[in-house]
Amino acid sequence: MIVNIAAYHFVTIAEPAPLAERILARCQALELRGTVLVAGEGVNLFLAGGDAAIADFLAWRREDPRFANLVVKFSRSRAMPFARLKVKHKPEIISFRRDDASPLQGRAPTVEPATLARWLQQGTDDQGKRVVMLDTRNHQEVSHGTFTDALTLPITTFTELPAALEAHRESLKDATVVSFCTGGIRCEKAAVWMRADGMDNVLQLEGGILNYFEQVGGLGYDGRCFVFDQRVALDPQLQPLVDPA
Repeated sequence: MIVNIAAYHFVTIAEPAPLAERILARCQALELRGTVLVAGEGVNLFLAGGDAAIADFLAWRREDPRFANLVVKFSRSRAMPFARLKVKHKPEIISFRRDDASPLQGRAPTVEPATLARWLQQGTDDQGKRVVMLDTRNHQEVSHGTFTDALTLPITTFTELPAALEAHRESLKDATVVSFCTGGIRCEKAAVWMRADGMDNVLQLEGGILNYFEQVGGLGYDGRCFVFDQRVALDPQLQPLVDPA
């Protein structure tokens, strides 16, 4: 079986290009495939390989104090879901192009999967406010599945989110808004930006949909979660839509 990992970590990296080179060399030595993005704001990665190779990579990365608390989402597949390895140095680990959206200046408040599942079951948060799930992914991803009655936006790229959200801001004022995405990185940036832009009722789903699936399953979720590899999408049991033997 192949181990698939998804992880991101916002942390200041003074020299991202040399770090990208070191990660590339380590992944090549361990015969890992996938995509790793490195920027001055942190690291975003999707990797796949054997159990020992993945464990080696994570242990090596966590030796760096900046990544000691790296949170990783795991899933398994029979087939290798990536054709090759790509490690790139980028301006951002997820492109948003907003100066007021950096978690390096402080994260937005989070909600854990178990708490969110309870809110969805009872129909309100713990203060009795209605909960609106805000999908920060694009329309292709949403087509595979999303939370029941989630607010979805007609966007093709993450950078389009601010303009698309504008028409909904007034209707969201009385709600607890929970932003979510695949693994947490986009909803984290979006939540930071929204709160900086005056929406102080916004939370982020900790670890995104994949962490929700891992912790509580599919309660309140319709369909699958699109992933950026040849598996196409995962169901709430983290089983792939496409997984040839």
